[in-house]
Amino acid sequence: MIRAVFRWTALGVSAILFLLPFYLLLRNGLASRAEITAPGWTLWPKQIHWENFTKLFDQQDVPFARSIVNSVVVAVLQTVGLLVVCSLAGYGLARVPYRYSKPVFYAVLATLMIPTSVTFVPSFVVVSTLGWLSDFRGLVIPGLFSAFSVFLFRQYFLDFPKELEDAGRVDGLSRWGVFRKIVVPNSRGFFAAIAVITVIGSWNAFLWPLIIAQSPDSWTVQVALSGLLTAQNPQLNLLFLAAVLSIVPIVALFAFLQRYLVRGVTESGLKG
Repeated sequence: MIRAVFRWTALGVSAILFLLPFYLLLRNGLASRAEITAPGWTLWPKQIHWENFTKLFDQQDVPFARSIVNSVVVAVLQTVGLLVVCSLAGYGLARVPYRYSKPVFYAVLATLMIPTSVTFVPSFVVVSTLGWLSDFRGLVIPGLFSAFSVFLFRQYFLDFPKELEDAGRVDGLSRWGVFRKIVVPNSRGFFAAIAVITVIGSWNAFLWPLIIAQSPDSWTVQVALSGLLTAQNPQLNLLFLAAVLSIVPIVALFAFLQRYLVRGVTESGLKG
């Protein structure tokens, strides 16, 4: 009984600490500017300002609704593209025998040691030369390859039952057919895990979209939040409310698919 009480108490305290920032965001988002900056503190606004939603989406200099749509489009395209590119690369490194497979794999791993900030300038020059500024191509295409995702896919495919692939080859499938009809359908859980990680990273990306999305119509949600913060007359209540709305999609995605994150680690060969 004592152990159960201690466990539930610890879980309750942890839940409160986890939910506290969300409570503060929602409380300030539905309050007035005067209540946010007031010296006294109330647990909830004396009057809930539902009109803050209208004010937020009516902003002329910060198109918040458009930024949410842009973030959804970028996250979906980048996730689908990364799954295709990195899964094929990982499968090739794990299953296709050729002389330079290990050097190529080590070269891919070596890119993990290069700081992201070092590649920003050359990447920007390439994107600018191609005319992809303020364009979905500039936001999506540079993020279609991830060395870490390739590593995870390779580790997973190394442990994939080779008997299933051999059975497909006996039935007359090509290597591409084996990958498409046998490997991918039997790896949906792992693909979902990588998809969740990619969506979260794409949704929270700030520096690259800030550089590439130079037009407000191409802003992502994180850039729009910074636009609310750096405005000449920042409206704090709208900023907090926008933060709540930007968090809701990713929290919902994580709540429904969090089990795939654990499965992705356990099935990738990174077992502790």
